[in-house]
Amino acid sequence: MATKSHHLGLGFLLLLFLPAECLGAEGRLAHKLFRDLFANYTSALRPVADTDQTLNVTLEVTLSQIIDMEWTDAYLHWDPKAYGDLDAIRIPSSLVWRPDIVLYNKADTQPPASASTNVVVRHNGAVRWDAPAITRSSCRVDVSAFPFDAQSCGLTFGSWTHGGHQLDVRPRGASASLADFVENVEWHVLGMPARRRVLTYGCCSEPYPDVTFTLLLRRRAAAYVCNLLLPCVFISLLAPLAFHLPADSGEKVSLGVTVLLALTVFQLILAESMPPAESVPLIGKYYMATMTMVTFSTALTILIMNLHYCGPSAHPVPAWARVLLLGHLARGLCVRERGEPCGQSKSLQSAPSLQPPEGLPTGPCHEPWCLCHQEVLLHHVASIAGTFRSHRAAQRCREDWKRLARVMDRFFLGVFFCMALVMSLLVLVQAL
Repeated sequence: MATKSHHLGLGFLLLLFLPAECLGAEGRLAHKLFRDLFANYTSALRPVADTDQTLNVTLEVTLSQIIDMEWTDAYLHWDPKAYGDLDAIRIPSSLVWRPDIVLYNKADTQPPASASTNVVVRHNGAVRWDAPAITRSSCRVDVSAFPFDAQSCGLTFGSWTHGGHQLDVRPRGASASLADFVENVEWHVLGMPARRRVLTYGCCSEPYPDVTFTLLLRRRAAAYVCNLLLPCVFISLLAPLAFHLPADSGEKVSLGVTVLLALTVFQLILAESMPPAESVPLIGKYYMATMTMVTFSTALTILIMNLHYCGPSAHPVPAWARVLLLGHLARGLCVRERGEPCGQSKSLQSAPSLQPPEGLPTGPCHEPWCLCHQEVLLHHVASIAGTFRSHRAAQRCREDWKRLARVMDRFFLGVFFCMALVMSLLVLVQAL
């Protein structure tokens, strides 16, 4: 403090020793006005003529890192005619009293770099202080709708020591000025309305007014939609196509596993780009639902392939499955055999039985060349016919299971494709 006074005193001495012809008329009047105003002035006390009088401070925030404050100093009045119509002077802000307006929810430990700015003092005592400041504020962020979320962050300004009876804080307008704001690539600023409150704290009986500027933000979701959401939508629509692949291709399970791995990679990328929060965001829920759907579809594909590759020892298709699945459901899904028209199920035909033709004699025959005398040959023919009938029955059983697998593939293809389409539309409609 002593050093500062020394420098100021040195400055005054230099000004006094300057020749009069080196200063213009306006400069001499400005120096004379400065000496007259600050002859008995102190910046330590509140500038009011009566200590019971309330000092009004008008606060204006411009969203370009500038905070404007204006008040009336009762000790900085002069008559402009006595000083050559000098209406205003600009002096260092450290020489005048300044209101202790602070940001209540400040999260930055660095002091504001605004002590070196000047203030504009007018002849009626109005003092305007344009204080540029870069500050950090703490506010609650809700990312449950990420990347289609909208945030509101309040900046509360008020006096730290003066109550409402000594210093009253009011906003200049209904909202902060956005004229000098530089657009951000991630956030779209919707507005910054101002609201004045008068609160009473438990420590003190007098009221404490403050002004809250609420910064309304909406995230620009175009980059997230193109880089994270659309790939997941396309992958989720590709996953049900595993039911459409032929079982003999050997790629049904491979497609499901590949889709699941791709979703896992995108989930890791999403976790890196998403801000930490307590709630799971919308796109995270969509990824989890899609991965669950792909997991179930892969498990069902394995079960359906097990039905397709039933061996000869498999039991026949149950009667209820034959009626409901191979009958009604197959006709509804147009699952048909080759050459069979859609909407009709193939009738199950029994193998023709070997019956001896009519007109052949039965019983003992007196012809030496008659087949009835060849008992060994007849036994072999009957064995071959039985084997043929059992082979046909096993083949029909396998064909029934394969057809049942095709019916289940067609059914789950429609179910999972509709699920993926509905989930994708529910998420994409948030971007509109």
